[in-house]
Amino acid sequence: MKNFSITLFFALVMTACFGQRQTIDKVVATVGGELVLLSEVEEQIALMQARNGILPEGSRCAVMDQLLAGKLLINQAKLDSIAVTDEEVEVQLNARIDRILEFMNGDLDQFEAYYGQTVSEVKEQFREDLKNQLLSERMRSQIMTNITVTPSEVKSFFSEIPQDSLPYFSSEVEIGEIVYKPLVSEMEKQKAIDTLESVRNRIMEGLVAFEDMAIKYSMDGSARIGGDLGWAKRGKYVQEFEAAAYKLDKDEISPVIETEFGFHIIQMKERRGNSIKVSHILIRPEITDNDFLLAQQYLDSIRSLLIVDSVSFSLAVKRFSNENFQSYNNDGRMVNPVTGNTFFEIGDLEPDVYFAIDTMATGSISAPFEFKGPDGDTYYRLIQLQSRSEPHRANLALDYSKIQKATIEAKRSDFINEWITERVGATYINVDKLFSGCPILRKWVQKKDIRP
Repeated sequence: MKNFSITLFFALVMTACFGQRQTIDKVVATVGGELVLLSEVEEQIALMQARNGILPEGSRCAVMDQLLAGKLLINQAKLDSIAVTDEEVEVQLNARIDRILEFMNGDLDQFEAYYGQTVSEVKEQFREDLKNQLLSERMRSQIMTNITVTPSEVKSFFSEIPQDSLPYFSSEVEIGEIVYKPLVSEMEKQKAIDTLESVRNRIMEGLVAFEDMAIKYSMDGSARIGGDLGWAKRGKYVQEFEAAAYKLDKDEISPVIETEFGFHIIQMKERRGNSIKVSHILIRPEITDNDFLLAQQYLDSIRSLLIVDSVSFSLAVKRFSNENFQSYNNDGRMVNPVTGNTFFEIGDLEPDVYFAIDTMATGSISAPFEFKGPDGDTYYRLIQLQSRSEPHRANLALDYSKIQKATIEAKRSDFINEWITERVGATYINVDKLFSGCPILRKWVQKKDIRP
């Protein structure tokens, strides 16, 4: 069972991200200058079956409809000269490959054995597919940029939902947080600096290679490939790193620099105009138990200020919370990653947050507790329970933001369908007879006076 799950994961990630191709293929549709291949249809069907099991009748027709819409967007994006840069594609490719390698515990041999290709070969194979995917997304975003809804449209949308079809919402909460990252002691910082300076000296003396030292010492994902960070333009790196990198000549190694991520040495590999390719070695100073204790005590003192009303929660967020967290710019309110709004059903909460608020009254502040941030580092947070609703049938008073979101999505769907209908009339489209029995595709094959 475990082996099946791993295989399914790889299939979903690679098919969803890249759309693999079969050796023998057939063009089943043409949309302007874009082609739909039979393999694309079959891959999407296989993906749906892996996710959902038996598929309803008409699924193959629905998949073709979606692929035709995607190709129409890509064709129009190219006509409108919408750009996707090589750097953007490279960043996306790296992120998706890193997801797979993370699942494989960074084992390159396992990756190559599974896919029968090196990482570089896989990236090259799917580069064009990913570029087209980004073009389609950018075109769709441009089409729907200015779509908004008024309060009257939200009310009208809600009023058209039959009373017996209104969804039933579980109890929901809104939660505020103040996040604090433990500070590293000066002693641990000096240890990291000393280690890096020693490594740098050995490299400069020609005793060791930069790549070998990166593999051995660097504390980030680039370690496995010798510290190589790939190509980047100005603005990609944090200020301190970028300032040091752009001062370097080819093959030069920087002195030790400090950023929010730790301490680095950087080697310039190549430069092309405003783009650079660098490698680095990163060492993060160790945070000791005493540093964690000091962080807890710091948040305890902030909690005391909040309890005696010496400072409002909103002001405390601005003064004391970590600005790298999304909640910092939202008056401390946490955003539900599932829904994109600030309401959480109990099942959406992290276990530590759930247990912190389980017996809290609205407006109460929790004791500080530890959690892992998105970067994998340890943080501490205070939680405020800001609201709690009872289970209820959907209504405008309690659920306006959800109904507003549904209204926008419905309006976007209508708008993109209207756009497709308009563009179909001005675009050369040919669909293979293999799909002649699909009623949903009639809008793509209707007779019209167009030029190829």
